[in-house]
Amino acid sequence: MPSSILILGGTSLDTIIHLDQLPAPVPQTIWPRQAYRSLGSTGAGKSLNLAALGHRITLHTLLGRDAEAEIIRQQLAKPGIRLLVEATDIATEQHVNLMTAAGERISLFVQPPAEPETVDWQSVKAQLPGADLVVANILAYVKPALGWLKASGRPVWTDLHDYDGSDPYHQPFIDAAKVIFLSSDNLPDYRRTMEQLIRGGKAFVVCTHGSAGATLLSNDGQWLEQVAIQVPEVIDTNGAGDAFFSGFLHCYLQGGTLTDCLRAGATAGALCVTSQELVSDRLTPEALS
Repeated sequence: MPSSILILGGTSLDTIIHLDQLPAPVPQTIWPRQAYRSLGSTGAGKSLNLAALGHRITLHTLLGRDAEAEIIRQQLAKPGIRLLVEATDIATEQHVNLMTAAGERISLFVQPPAEPETVDWQSVKAQLPGADLVVANILAYVKPALGWLKASGRPVWTDLHDYDGSDPYHQPFIDAAKVIFLSSDNLPDYRRTMEQLIRGGKAFVVCTHGSAGATLLSNDGQWLEQVAIQVPEVIDTNGAGDAFFSGFLHCYLQGGTLTDCLRAGATAGALCVTSQELVSDRLTPEALS
C-alpha cells in the first residue's frame, strides 16, 4: 500500500563537475571530464525516489523568484509529488559539486539556502492530518516547525547527513525525530554517537558509510550491518544517501524487517549511483523486493 509522506526542505539547482581527481590548493586551469546542471538537495532526492516507489509525496520547499526556481518546479512535476512552495526574495539555492570517479565530492554552496524570518506553514499544517510520516530535513527554515510536528503525533524521521556528534545546530532535529539517519563522514567513533542517540529515545539509528555500507542500531540493542551493493560502473554519487533513505523507508512502510530495510536501502543507493539523476529510472518496488 502506498503511504502519504510529508517532506520539509531541500531543493536546489546544481552544477555537477566530474574530475579525474579533486583539485590541489594551487592556481590552475582544469578541464573537467563532464559537466551538467541537475536538480539537487535532500528534499528533492527523497521525494523523487519515494514517488518512484509509489508513495504520495508532499514536498515543502523555499524557491526564489527566478529561472532556477522554474527549472526545479518542472523537474519535480512528477506523478505522486505535490509541491508546496514558499516564494522568497532570496535567489534559489544553488550548489557546484566537484566529483571524482571514486565518489569523492566537494560541494560549494554558491547560493546558500534562504532563511526567511517567517514562513507561512498553513499549507503544511493542512496536509499533516493525512500524512503517515514526516521527514524533516536539516534546513534552518524548518526548525520553527519541529515543535508542532512532534506534537502532532506523526512519526518524524530526519537525516543528519555529516553530523559530527556535537554540533548544536542539529539538536532540534534530533529532539523531534523518532528515527535518525546520518553518515560516518565526520564520526570516527560513530557507534558511540549512535548509542547516545538511542539513549535519547530513538527507535533506531542508521549510519551510512558510502561504499563501506551501513550500520543500524535499534533501541533493543541490536546491531545490524549492511554491505554496499557493487555496481559495474559508478556514474554519479549525488543523491545516493537520499536513495538509500528512501529504499529503507519504503521497505519499512511495507512492514519489512530492519534487515530487509537495510538491504532495500542499499539496493536503491546502488541504482542511484548508476544514473546521472537523483533517482534511477530502474527504481521500482519490484527492484527492491
